[in-house]
Formats: sequence, structure tokens, C-alpha cells
Amino acid sequence: MLPLSPSLSNPLCFRCQNRAVVVPKECGLVPKAMSAGTEPAFLNGFGRRDLVLFGLSSSLFVVAPSSGLLAEEELKMASVVDDINAYTYLYPVGLPSKKFMFKWVESRKPERYSSAAPLSPDARLRIVSERVDIIDNLIISVSIGPPNFQILKSKEKSSWSAKDIADSVLSDKSALRVTSTQRLAESSVLDAHSSDINGELYWYYEYLVRKSPTKNAQESNLYRHYVASTAERDGYLYTLNASTLSKQWTKMGPFLEKTVSSFRLIPPTENFVPPYKDPWRFW
Repeated sequence: MLPLSPSLSNPLCFRCQNRAVVVPKECGLVPKAMSAGTEPAFLNGFGRRDLVLFGLSSSLFVVAPSSGLLAEEELKMASVVDDINAYTYLYPVGLPSKKFMFKWVESRKPERYSSAAPLSPDARLRIVSERVDIIDNLIISVSIGPPNFQILKSKEKSSWSAKDIADSVLSDKSALRVTSTQRLAESSVLDAHSSDINGELYWYYEYLVRKSPTKNAQESNLYRHYVASTAERDGYLYTLNASTLSKQWTKMGPFLEKTVSSFRLIPPTENFVPPYKDPWRFW
């Protein structure tokens, strides 16, 4: 078991970052370990090469207690390394002192972009991996797709705002045959900002998506609450999304924020398959 730096457990408020704020809101998404020029704690001392060699192992990390809702808790997190698409992140496993364990199922194992499930009819944005906790209604997924240059007016990524990145990703995130404008109308971006981490830009945003009433929740205003991190490599956007129902956000949101904060692109290995290799292949 490898302890993380306490800085990972003390997220900074969105309002403390240089960003475009749509609706001010109390929250914490990016930890101090993610400030410019600072490598995330879980990649210091435990090298990127080590993470890749561990692969999709069940290595556990411990996040030190924070001042949040469950300040007295010690959160266990496990690492995921996808060397096919060259990224890594941490996800919550349990709270031992409360005898609470998440019930994760890997619904989509990591796969190359060319064979991944599309999120829209034009197959631009595709899910390359996903895990779900059906009991607690949690979803963590990683998707890859090209930027939408109808929204991002420049090809220079240093000029892209976090809000525009959010709109670009969300414009392609729909299984329905609707326009990009209609897809954006389904979503509401609450907050967005960017962070330069060792020379690599990461864009962070929080948003709501309308969700049809279910058998267990008949509210007409039911939403799914998301936090996301996006980075660009070789002309493609890599995005980690983590979500739960809006009514569960107070309880589950802080755990999902830690996952989003930990998302990093890592140096490709010989197993890496770039998205532009056979992009329209589905077998």
C-alpha cells in the first residue's frame, strides 16, 4: 500500500483558479499537487514506467484525511494504467473505517480507438474504457475524439478555454441523431478552468446532463452530475468523465473529484495504439 501526498486530498476550489466561470459554485476539483510545474504526487517516487509495468493492476493507494464531508475517513484508491491509449488515473475502492466498499464492474475493458464504442452517430467521440458501480449509481469512463473546430476556432491549443473544451466534448456526446447545438442544450456547464502541469494543459469542468426519470426516481428535474478532465495529444482529446445522480452528489462527488484530479496522459509504450491508426476500423 503506497500513501499519497496529503496534497491530493485537499482539492482547490474552482474559484481559486484562472478559468472561465459559468455559474459560481462551491466545489473542489483540482488538488494542490496539480499546480503548474508540479508533478502529481502518485507519479513522484512511483515512476511512470512503474505505473505502466503495473498495468491494470489492483495496486492500492491511500488518500490522507481531508477537511471535507468525510474528513475522518481514510479513502483507499486503486490505480488504472491503460497502455493501449497511454493514460492513468485513480479510482475509489472503499472506506475501511466505515466498512464501505465500492462495487465497481469493468463494463468496458481498455481498447483501441478504432474499435471502441461511438458516443454519437458520426463516431467521432468513442469510449475506450468504462467502469460502473450500479449499486451506488457511479460511472467512470475515458473517451477519445477529435476537437470540434466549429467551437474551437483556433488549432493552437494554448488559446483554447476550458469552457470551449467542455462544449467541444459535449457537442459530440450523444447517441441521438441531433445537431451539436441540440446536444449542448441537453447539458449545462457549471464551472471550468485549466491547469498547466509540467508543460501539459489539462482542462477541468463540471456539468449537468438532463436524465429521463427512472422507475426508482420519478423527479422531472433529475440530472446526472459530472466532473471531467481533458488533455490533448496528437490532435485528439482524451477525456475522463466521472458522474453520479445529482441527488447523490454531496455524498459521492468528493470521491469522483479525486479521480478526475488524478487523470494523466503518460508516455506511450510499445503497446500504444494512436487514435489516428485505422480510425474507422470497427473490428
